[in-house]
Amino acid sequence: MKCVSECFVCVTLACMIMLIAPALAGATEEYARQTGQACAVCHLDPHGGGELTAAGSSFAASRNVLAEQPKNSFFTRGFHLVIGYIHFLTAIFWFGTILYVHLILKPAYAAGGLPRGELRVGVVSMVVMGVTGTILVFYRISSLDMLLHTRFGILLTVKVCLYLVMVASALAVITVIGPRLKARMNVPPPADAVDGKITEEHLAGCDGKEGRPAWFAFEGNVYDATRSRSWKQGVHMGRHQAGTDLTTALQLAPHGHDRIMALPLVGEFTPAKGARLASPLHEKAFFFMAYMNLVIVFAIVFILALWRWG
Repeated sequence: MKCVSECFVCVTLACMIMLIAPALAGATEEYARQTGQACAVCHLDPHGGGELTAAGSSFAASRNVLAEQPKNSFFTRGFHLVIGYIHFLTAIFWFGTILYVHLILKPAYAAGGLPRGELRVGVVSMVVMGVTGTILVFYRISSLDMLLHTRFGILLTVKVCLYLVMVASALAVITVIGPRLKARMNVPPPADAVDGKITEEHLAGCDGKEGRPAWFAFEGNVYDATRSRSWKQGVHMGRHQAGTDLTTALQLAPHGHDRIMALPLVGEFTPAKGARLASPLHEKAFFFMAYMNLVIVFAIVFILALWRWG
């Protein structure tokens, strides 16, 4: 668990750096487009912003560029700063949760329906990101021409489109796919298994989530880990999910088989004979959207890197 925590901290810090970096860049692309000059002509930093070169100082003095920029009140600047801070902080939580679930726990962790904690983080993050993002765009974009014909505006448009795709996929999962996944997983465990045999269907319904028992199969038997502290929410060591056959996975575990045998024995596991049934369409859609959102997160972080260093 210590390793998992360290990975999560590293991912969060990386996201924080990438998100804060654009705030340090100067937004003078509109002037560069009007004059046809590169940013390096007027700024020591070739990406723009910061200290001016001799040519930049001369240009500012002769054209009075600095005077043309609107002078916001202290309240307006403070409000803008607070909104930007909330926007960045929300993105860190949202992206950090997505990366942690997808890279550490794997999407199968939520294949029985999104856990309530992750669901709340996602919904609140989307709403806050949308509201604060709209306010920031209002302050940053002065015209439609700037949005469509400047490098900053084009990248912002792409980022907003990616955000809308994530929102649409999240709404589909919450309203359609999630309930179907839960319905499939809510198969009640047998009150008295026939001849003590547990089928794959019954085992899948015992995933340890939302009050359901945490059962898993190992070497032909089914064990009950519901009361074990090592199987919180039906997940062992952040990677082994209850409700499945863990024979291969647990054979590589550092502890001996005696730890498994000490758990209550439920019955005999009877896997389905022949070819495994194909996954339903809604389950395939869930995994597709899960990995799509992971790719979108990397794409958005790449856009933030382009704003500062591209």
